[in-house]
Amino acid sequence: MSASKDPRPIPTRRSWRRAFALLTVAGLALVACGSDDGDSADTSDAATSDSAAPADSAAPADSAAPADSAAPADSAAPADSTVDSATEGTTGEAPTGEPLKVMTVTTLNAAGPTYENIANTANLYADYINERGGIAGRPLEVTVCDEQFDPAVATTCARQAVDEDMVSIVGSFTFFAESIVPVIAESSITWFGACCPITPSELTSPYSFNIGNQPMYAVGAVQQAVEDGCENINAVIIDGAQIFQPPMDNAMAAYGREFGDVIILPPTAQDYSAEVAQATTDADCVISIISETPFITWNTAWSQSGTDAQQYGPQGNLNEISAAGNEEATDGNVIVGMYPDLSTAPWDEYRGALEESGIIDDGNDYNSLGGMGTWAAFVGFTQIAEKIEGDITAESFYEAANATTALDLNGMVPVLDFTKEWTDGLEGYNRLFNRSVILSELDNGKVVPLTTEFEDVSDLATGKAPD
Repeated sequence: MSASKDPRPIPTRRSWRRAFALLTVAGLALVACGSDDGDSADTSDAATSDSAAPADSAAPADSAAPADSAAPADSAAPADSTVDSATEGTTGEAPTGEPLKVMTVTTLNAAGPTYENIANTANLYADYINERGGIAGRPLEVTVCDEQFDPAVATTCARQAVDEDMVSIVGSFTFFAESIVPVIAESSITWFGACCPITPSELTSPYSFNIGNQPMYAVGAVQQAVEDGCENINAVIIDGAQIFQPPMDNAMAAYGREFGDVIILPPTAQDYSAEVAQATTDADCVISIISETPFITWNTAWSQSGTDAQQYGPQGNLNEISAAGNEEATDGNVIVGMYPDLSTAPWDEYRGALEESGIIDDGNDYNSLGGMGTWAAFVGFTQIAEKIEGDITAESFYEAANATTALDLNGMVPVLDFTKEWTDGLEGYNRLFNRSVILSELDNGKVVPLTTEFEDVSDLATGKAPD
């Protein structure tokens, strides 16, 4: 499939709707959130966490750094305001006063993909921060709203956030954000810290502050394949994720190349042998944009084919779960993501909290966009909220977030400037503040870090030649 040398814009809103319809009908976990169909810690329609964790549940320190952010004169706190962290035990007096109410929206009870790792992480963070004095001395109260893979229920979640005066909706993922963001924006409630924005409102609304960077990891896969010396590159994109192809084509064009073949993968096939054969014919490298469950079937066929091709896939989907049973065939496969591996220093506190709570072994993938993305969102929310002088409300938080020039999450993502939209980038992606990737790889079925530095792929995504 040929690629133009001119940058290709992301599809228009009409095209978005068509792709989105395919996406929701298929019920795919296309954003590498590390979904799991197992039982969650709480699968109620709206689960609220306002309890403190046990005194011995402190996580290792140094995963949260001060945010060097600027805010309006009437909302900025002293520059040395930081998020409390500690190595053990509590780190201050118990939070008091009216709780700061926030919501996390995701799918828990549905026939399609579910994201217990997002819900569990949101509740875990509430326990964690309340054990350390809360936010600005006030307890954090998290309501997890299960939208049940239903746009009407998603709208109900949005209205609940408005009715209950939520400060923000934090660290969420849903296929139906288009049913939420316009509703909450009317009350100045922000859509904050999303790992995996996929709808127009998430990517364009001034009330949307994304920390993640979908679909940049697909661009990063192209970059790494070329840098690895791949001569003939094919792409596999699961049906419903065609919005990933234009920036991938742009990246190939930036190198003066094009994909040999682009295979659109059916999402529910029981055997992918034919598609693997097609993808590996005349190719030394394959970029696979596939969600976790289909990746299990795909990797089985990949192993049975005996191919020597190198594979590149997305964080949270090309993972230990999808590689299980096919460790030898997937050994050395490159994983492209937006967050460093869970084993690295930026996640010391998150990893420690997971271990102390015991949920790290509950069958969900926390080394994923959903798990790490939710934690990063709450750390960012805390940093900004703690800098607000006066009452922390939806309005004051929006003003503070909108004036944040350097949100520093100590290596979870690059330092982010929420005052600068991506106006010269992909059409319709102006609220994509993070456009960098980082790499891991599969080593005998285990995910291990491959790189430690973020690489900005903004230019490649628009078809500009690398320096």
